[in-house]
Amino acid sequence: MERRSSAFYQRRHRDRLREQGLVKKELWVLPEYADELAAVERRMRLPRGGPSPAAPTEGELAMPDKTLWTAKALHDALVASDGARLGVITAELIDGAEPGLYLTMHDYGDLPLYMAVVGRQIVVEAMLWPVSQVRDAAGFNEELLRTHKLFPLSTLGIETIDGEAVYIMFGALSSASSLADVLFEMETLADNVIRATEAYEWHLREAA
Repeated sequence: MERRSSAFYQRRHRDRLREQGLVKKELWVLPEYADELAAVERRMRLPRGGPSPAAPTEGELAMPDKTLWTAKALHDALVASDGARLGVITAELIDGAEPGLYLTMHDYGDLPLYMAVVGRQIVVEAMLWPVSQVRDAAGFNEELLRTHKLFPLSTLGIETIDGEAVYIMFGALSSASSLADVLFEMETLADNVIRATEAYEWHLREAA
């Protein structure tokens, strides 16, 4: 699978929003209003008077017996979800000693996410960009530590992938979480990746 930085998917995301007739408006708010603003933004992407975003179905609310998810069970549930049926997400099962999921978030420029189920924890992550693409890594890392709270439910870090150090963004939740919570974590992470790329792109050698 070809590996691209989050800037590539950010550009695709912007292009799709423009194609939908949406316009970008910059706002300045206190950090504690970030979740409320994101909810308002999602609502205002729909036509005035149109239907509200669909609520999770009863089958998506929880694992009936509260057992822990496995990668296979989670894949099957995601494939059967409304998001997959509507073409919003695509889920592929990656076989191996520790199976994982390759997720494509079509509403976010086909942004790829990787999901793993490890014991009692589900981890969802996305690659941002290589460390080598940052002009001043020390200054950038300090800014990350000061501003990471702007991206709720997600954490930034550095990981080595195919021998290259890269910045990643990830979120984690319990393996006993409802499918609705898993879907929410996926959407939140995808949205945070796009917003983080917009916020930090000026640190990169190549602008997004």
